[in-house]
Order: sequence, then C-alpha cells, then structure tokens
Amino acid sequence: MTEMLPLTSENLEQCIELYMKVFNHEPWNESWTYETAKERLSDLLHTPKFLGFLFQDAHNPVGFVAGNSKVSYQGLTYYLAELCVNNERQGKGHGSRMLHSLEAELQKREIKSLYLLTANGGLAEAFYLKNDYVVNENRVVMKKNL
Repeated sequence: MTEMLPLTSENLEQCIELYMKVFNHEPWNESWTYETAKERLSDLLHTPKFLGFLFQDAHNPVGFVAGNSKVSYQGLTYYLAELCVNNERQGKGHGSRMLHSLEAELQKREIKSLYLLTANGGLAEAFYLKNDYVVNENRVVMKKNL
C-alpha cells in the first residue's frame, strides 16, 4: 500500500536522490548534480502556496509531485512543476495514481485547474494525454536563449 505524505524539508533528501536517479537516465538524460537538484527542489519547497507529496511503499520512495497554487481570474490554479516516479516503478500505474491523488487533494482545496509543461512527443506527453490532459491551444511556450 502506497502512502502519501506531505513533501517537507524533512523528507526532501529522498526526493533529491530520486530526482537525480530519474532525470539523469533515459529518456531524459539530463545532468543533475546533488547540489543543483537540491537547489531546484528546495526553491520549489519555499515557493508561496507550495503543495507537494512524497509517495512511498514500506518507506521506499515511489515518487513525488510538487508545485504551487496561483490566483487567476477563475480562482486558484495549480502549477505542477515536478512529477517524478522511481525508474524501477515506472510503467506500473504509480504515476497515474499519484496524479489522481494530487487531483483529489486539489479539489478538496477548491483549486479549479491544473497546468504543467512537458516536452513535445515522447513518454511524458503520452502519459498526460492518457490521464485526460489536453494541449492548451490558447497558449504557446516561448523561449529565448541568453
């Protein structure tokens, strides 16, 4: 049975290790160091209206979700900044269960919508489409390298 715990500074260390393990391997192949992952997740933890959860099975991390609420003209919306599932547990429904648990918690808090950014194509986009997310045709992500 997977338990859902609030993500706090006390259990952040588990998330840092998981973050590096997941995103430094296929399909992302990023190059997170302990220091950069710790800074990324610590900054997120200290964002106003932060809400995140660590999911674990017999004290072993399954994954985590983290983000923050923002006010919009339609009420509160939640930005899902990170969803991370242990490499060894991927493809077994854990990510979908984590996402549904987060959605239920957001509804209890009267948060009206959720949004996220993910890469075009690939496994992450397919995962969110499978979980009834849609591409927002009213928005475009723009970038400029400096």
